[in-house]
Amino acid sequence: MQQKVPSGAPGQGRSDAHREGRPTRANGGALVQSVDRAIAVLEILARRGQSSVTEIAAELGVHKSTAFRFLVVLENRGLVEQITERGKYQLGFGIVRLAGATTARLDLVQQSRVVCERLAAEVGETVNVAILESGYAVNIDQVRAPAAVTSHNWVGQRTPLHATSSGKVLLAHAGRDEQERLIRPPLERYTPNTITDAEGLRRELADVRERGYAFTSEELELGLNAVAAPIRLYDGSVVAAVSGSGPSYRLSASRLSDVAVVVMAGANEISGRLGYFR
Repeated sequence: MQQKVPSGAPGQGRSDAHREGRPTRANGGALVQSVDRAIAVLEILARRGQSSVTEIAAELGVHKSTAFRFLVVLENRGLVEQITERGKYQLGFGIVRLAGATTARLDLVQQSRVVCERLAAEVGETVNVAILESGYAVNIDQVRAPAAVTSHNWVGQRTPLHATSSGKVLLAHAGRDEQERLIRPPLERYTPNTITDAEGLRRELADVRERGYAFTSEELELGLNAVAAPIRLYDGSVVAAVSGSGPSYRLSASRLSDVAVVVMAGANEISGRLGYFR
């Protein structure tokens, strides 16, 4: 006797693929075609710069309503945006986020240089970009302001994480395990102001994450102050730090918070160039 197949069992009614939401032979082709056309819309806008719904529909060979549906979906994702006064569409900033994996590999110095030049002129101090490497903050670029009295070149130099503003930023945003490895005592003292207590440093790093910037007040060298902010990739991870540093008689403790506002704005601009948007 043939057994009855229980209601709802695999093989009766809707297939497993239907019930699990997977593409089937019936709808897979339409799905692929929709994806292909959506990509074609992006390519049209990349080539033309701006296009209307009518123009896009004509190039795709579809009805205007179909082209409009593609544009609405892409607009909701931030991949295209409408130029309201002209009723046309252009590529949106969401494209930059998707390209983040590629832009993140662009030369960081190249992407940050113009911003650092402006920062140096605005704050009147030396501006550096540093990355985390082998347990140190390594400076990869430097721009000196015209009024900067120091001629010291920090590019290529390894500086301690716990005693520099850039180092604190990089350390504050490192993974928990890496952070614990890097702040393991003993922490070297460079000046009487250097934080050498691991627990005190942890509290300082929590403050750095909270306020969005780090500062040092004569912690690496006597007479040298600095402030730094994080540079982020498209996914929000911190890849570098940008800092402004100068002599304590000019970049005084009372001035650090004002300079921090400028440095954070510069860091955000560099981050945007790397695909990060808040």
